[in-house]
Amino acid sequence: MKKNIRMTLEYDGSRYDGWQKQGNTDNTIQGKLEAVLFKWTGQEVEVYGSGRTDAGVHARGQTANFHIEEKFCPSAAAAKEYMNRYLPEDIRVIDAKEAPERFHSRLSAVRKTYAYYVETADRKCVFERKYVYGLGRELDIPAMEKAAGYLLGEHDFSSFCSSGHQAEETVRTLYDISVDRGTDDIITIRLKGSGFLYNMVRIIAGTLMKVGMGVWPPEHVKEILEARDRKEAGETAPARGLTMVGIQYEKEPALTVTGENEHWSYILDQTELETSKTAVLKILFCEPEEVIRLVRRMVHQAYWNGAETVFIEAPEACGLNGAETYGFYRLVQAENGRWRAVEKRLV
Repeated sequence: MKKNIRMTLEYDGSRYDGWQKQGNTDNTIQGKLEAVLFKWTGQEVEVYGSGRTDAGVHARGQTANFHIEEKFCPSAAAAKEYMNRYLPEDIRVIDAKEAPERFHSRLSAVRKTYAYYVETADRKCVFERKYVYGLGRELDIPAMEKAAGYLLGEHDFSSFCSSGHQAEETVRTLYDISVDRGTDDIITIRLKGSGFLYNMVRIIAGTLMKVGMGVWPPEHVKEILEARDRKEAGETAPARGLTMVGIQYEKEPALTVTGENEHWSYILDQTELETSKTAVLKILFCEPEEVIRLVRRMVHQAYWNGAETVFIEAPEACGLNGAETYGFYRLVQAENGRWRAVEKRLV
């Protein structure tokens, strides 16, 4: 019998090639964790992380999980003790607990928080140099805060994603962005979102710094967002200033999920999930060129949350039809003018 062990980790990413193990190096956070587990069990044990931090990026609250035979791991406390005994000093398990079998560090996450630290003093602090980007000039914080406001909510963040990303969908939700000056001339850009694309936080930080330096007015950030073009945004800020702060999980799926901007507005009603395994996607408004992506991602979310049947209600102007493919799904007519999403292989 296997246990699913959930860990909270902290690490200094300065000397590592990122989170994800790679074929040409074992010098990654995931690689170091799996090496210790192999030493313990003599078996290959895969560790899943909530996010793939890049080379040089740090974490104070990374979440990871792995499945392990009970004969090797009598308790989560035993896992924590063994991992910390053999891990390098710059990687630490700060908490471990047993999780339900279906728990997955990345797929079960509902909110992630990152912080980017910028030093504005002329000379870098020797003791902070590995964890703060030394910009060495003052920034206009009110202008940066105004610019950040345009990024709040659910949007397509293609402009803030490096090329070469593997994400099928570039829509994300930012719940909170703050720009604060702390002590010792350090400014913190803190972001909380549903998830982040490849280099998204660092590109947002680089863009906000250009606003803070007066290169762009705050309103230009809205134009960058709408352009959906990486070339329009600022530089990718250096990795050393970025820290993963923490990950949030919910015990049960939200009863309603909403999303709204100038391109779409919807409600995913999941109030009947527990009783009838049914969810209803109510599209209030959606531009026709956005509707395939909207249906694809929200139907997929409903099925992941446990729905067995997903209905869709939408104005005719959205252009839903049974001939179109919506990711893994096709639509069939249901009663009361609704559509029902079914897997393509079942149609």
